[in-house]
Parts: sequence; C-alpha cells; structure tokens
Amino acid sequence: MQSTHSYTEIQLEQDFIQTRLLSGWEMNIIWLIRLLCIFHVYLSKDLVHWKIIGYAITEPSWAALDELEGGRGYWAPDISYYKGRFYITATYRLNDDGTVYRKQIVVSSDKPEGPYSKPAIIDEDGIDPSIFTDDDGRRYILLNRGARIFPLSEDASRKTGEAQLLYYGDYKRAPEGPHLLKKDGYYYLFEAEGGTGPGHRITVSRSRELMGRYTPCPYNPIMRQNDEGAIIQRCGHGKPVQTQNGEWYMVYLCGRKIGDGYSILGRETALDPIEWTEDGWPIVNRLNGPSTLQIKPDLPETIWESSFDDDFDGSSLSYDWTFPRAPEPNGVTLDNSYVRIKGSRKDLNSMHARNILLRRQQDFKFEAVCKLKLPKLYPGQDAGMTCYYDENTFLKFGVFATQEEQSRNILKVTEYVDGYKDGNSVEIDLSRSELWLKVETNYLKRTFSFSYDGENYTKLDVLENVYYLCDEGLKKGKRFTGAMLGMYAYAGDFVSGYSDGAKDHGDDMLYGEFDFFNYKPL
Repeated sequence: MQSTHSYTEIQLEQDFIQTRLLSGWEMNIIWLIRLLCIFHVYLSKDLVHWKIIGYAITEPSWAALDELEGGRGYWAPDISYYKGRFYITATYRLNDDGTVYRKQIVVSSDKPEGPYSKPAIIDEDGIDPSIFTDDDGRRYILLNRGARIFPLSEDASRKTGEAQLLYYGDYKRAPEGPHLLKKDGYYYLFEAEGGTGPGHRITVSRSRELMGRYTPCPYNPIMRQNDEGAIIQRCGHGKPVQTQNGEWYMVYLCGRKIGDGYSILGRETALDPIEWTEDGWPIVNRLNGPSTLQIKPDLPETIWESSFDDDFDGSSLSYDWTFPRAPEPNGVTLDNSYVRIKGSRKDLNSMHARNILLRRQQDFKFEAVCKLKLPKLYPGQDAGMTCYYDENTFLKFGVFATQEEQSRNILKVTEYVDGYKDGNSVEIDLSRSELWLKVETNYLKRTFSFSYDGENYTKLDVLENVYYLCDEGLKKGKRFTGAMLGMYAYAGDFVSGYSDGAKDHGDDMLYGEFDFFNYKPL
C-alpha cells in the first residue's frame, strides 16, 4: 500500500516468486513481491513475464497506514522460503514527527499467494531487511548501515540477539540493501552503495565464516551505470537468483529517466546475467553495466493473460488495483458489473482521503478509458479519473459541481501541486446518463478527451508536462514509487448544510459508479 524501495526473489521448482524484492532459492520457483497494497506478490515461470497472485497484508487493521504521509509505510520487502513456509520481511517507515522512524515486520504463509500471518513487529532501527538461514538452521535478518546482522527465532517473529556489523561495504558511501548467499564454502555479501542516485551500484564481498573478515571483490562494483546519458540509471539493490538450469541472474532496481531527468515509472526491476570468475567472484553482465537488450533465460516461455482491461464483472477486484491507504468499510464495492466508490469526506490532497482506486502506470505511452455513470452532485463535489502520485501531486479529470448560486455540472481537468490549478472545462449535457473519459499519455504529455457514446470523442485539454507525477516532481517527503492512475469520488463533509431554491438539502453521501476501466500500452 504505500511505497516500494527494492525487491527479492526465490526459486521453487519451476516458478519464480518476487516481492519487488527477491530472495532465497530452495526448489526451483521464483516469486516476486511488489509493495503497494500491501506488497503485491508476483509469480513467473521464465523470469520475464510476471503476474500478481496475492498480497502480503490484506487485513486493513494490520496495515497501520492511515496516519502516514505518502512515501512512508512499507519499504524494501524481501521474500524467502524455509521449511514449507514463505517469509516476507520489510521496513515499516513512520513519519518524521516521532521518536521512532523505522521498525521491521515479518509475515509468513504456507502458500506464496497467502493469506499471510499478522505482521510480527521487530524493534530494530534500519531499512532494507533480508532474512538469511544458514546451513545449521540458524536464522538472521540483515539491515543497512553497512551490513548489520542479528539472530532471529526459528519462526522469524522475534529478535534473539543484538545486531552486529558484518562489513561496512567496499565503496563505504551509503551502504544498504545487504543480502547473503552461501556458495562453495563462502558467504557472499551483496550491498547497494553510493546512494540511490546516479552513483548507485552493487558491490560484493566474501568470507569463509559468517562473522569473519569479509574481503571485497577486486571487480567491484559488479553493477553500475557509468554512462550518464543512458536511459537506465541508478542501478543497485541487487540479489542473485539461480534457475533450475543452473543459470545465475542478478535482479536489481533501476530507473528510466525521460525529459529533463524524470522517473515517471518509479523504481523498476531489471535482470542481467551473472558469470562466476575462475577465482570465484560473481560479475554482472560482464561488468558492462545494465543492458538495454539481453538474451532471455533458458526457460520455457510462459505469457500470462492480459489484465489491462477490467469490466468489474467478477466477484472481487483484479489484483492490479491498489489503494494509497486502507479504504473505508464498503468504501469500494462491486455491484452489478460496476465498481462503486464511496465519496471520501476529504479531498485527494489529504492523507485521510480513503477511497481512491488506483493501478500503476506501466508504460511511457498508454491510453486509459473509463466509463462513469453520471452522478447527482451537490456544489463542491466531484468524481472521475485521477492521475496520482501522492496527496501532494496529482491531477483530476472529472465531473465537478460548481460552487455557484446556480450550480452547474462541468467536466474539467485540474492539476494539484501543493495547490489547485484549473484547466479547460465544458458544461455537462444533463440529458445524458453516462460519460466516457479518456487519457492519452506520451511520456510527460497528457491529452484528455470525453464521449457520450464511447465512439465519438471530443478533446478537452492537453497538458504538455506532468513532471509532478514523477519521483523528482516535488522536493517533499519520500518519492520513489512512480505514477498511478485510476478512479475517485469526493463527497466532502459540508454538503448537508446546502439547500437549493426548493429547500432541498444536499447529501454528504456520494458514489462514483464506473462500468469499466481499460488500460492500453501504445
């Protein structure tokens, strides 16, 4: 549900699971987890094509996100497998207004898709946790500030000793994201160093003993982008994985920058091959940095059914949907092939706007269309589509009831960057009952159109530069999750005090009803 920082992956038989993090390798599958709702868990059979299969936290009362600013919440999940159970650990990042900023959480399940256990809270400061289980069955968590390590109980629910420093890193600048791999009698320690900007890199060191002296790799950094003009930048936070065919790969985070250095897709997942040198060191992509084109792993290709379009005909929402924070009870429901979004009492610029239904922007160029049943609005209310980063920067493309003596329903585009700025608008044809909204995206340019029949569209507005939907779009808070888009409704908490000329009072209850939402890469 809130932010994502890195990722881990595990291998079990013929599948791969990831959390937007990666960890472990026990049978031959890899699972991936991505944070936001909370932690999407992804499955792949070929390390190229992925699908979401579940979440790490699904109980709203366990999420504890309601009072957290955008960009806080759960960071850097790691997934691992031990004695028939999947373990996910992450940092729980609080706001900066208290005395404790960071804690660690661990959840577990006997199935990768969940349901997972209630989070166990471990009171140890730091970020980027990963779980390591040694050959003797002893279990540990590693954290940042170099690679710090402390022992865990067998069920990974509690800390059983104090943290110690294994190694501070080779580059010795902002070492974080530590992961351990035991191979051929060595403990290999992988770290992200150099900060998460242009100097980001992956280094490795090794020791014959877990708590022994670690020797840095002579080929460090084993992954770094040295070309400042390349589109793929800030490569780091890597973890190795081995396929059932014996091939090794490094899964790591990166960012693709567009325009004047903007990352609109947030931190992304990259994959490059690992080769082991004759002297036993892993090097990534022959030390050439991130590849823009690479040979696929030698695994049977498995392409999953597309989930880009959603007609809301099912009994539950698609796994692609997410919420910035837990919605109200019955705040987002499915009813008669519509998704009904209860109007939040707070606007999207508030942490307390609860009912916002979003999906990730996955492409630089795409088209998104939704169909809205025109609602009855009172002055100050609105509903429609949103392109959203967090409560500090977003835009709305929706139907608004103007706050005038003779209120009108208008369709407009409005941008929010620490304050609203209205774009073009048009009055709604009140004889119509449905409205199609379309957003076309070409990198940082967005074009907004509408239709009353789904075939003939009228262009309403064009925004040439939505930089504020990028990680670098505002220097405020924590920003690295990338842009999202979806649907919202804003009811407000003031409308019941309104009455029209016929003395009819307004209603603070509002539902935005959407028949479908389609997303198409261009």
